[in-house]
Amino acid sequence: MRLIHGEMVNGKGVDIETRCIHYQSELDIVAIKFKCCAKWYPCFRCHQELAKHEAQVGPRGEFEAKSILCGACGHQLTIAEYLACNFKCPDCETGFKPGCRNHYHLYFERG
Repeated sequence: MRLIHGEMVNGKGVDIETRCIHYQSELDIVAIKFKCCAKWYPCFRCHQELAKHEAQVGPRGEFEAKSILCGACGHQLTIAEYLACNFKCPDCETGFKPGCRNHYHLYFERG
């Protein structure tokens, strides 16, 4: 657990830009506020290992909720903004990992 840009990010080995023991590339700099507990985690694995409940995905009707934290600058994005940002923070333009789209179904309602 680490305080990052004023938000407590839960996870294992969380660094100052939200990387954890599971994802440590230069572009792994987002944390997700999980729908089920309203807590920030760097990844689904950290949530799986630390939360005492099953994860819930953010429903389409809540895509305007601030649920993504840029680890570089602290800007909070809505789910809709994140899905449309072309893998970079709209505030500081730091790149996000494109491979994260492979895990969207674990965080956000799709289809």
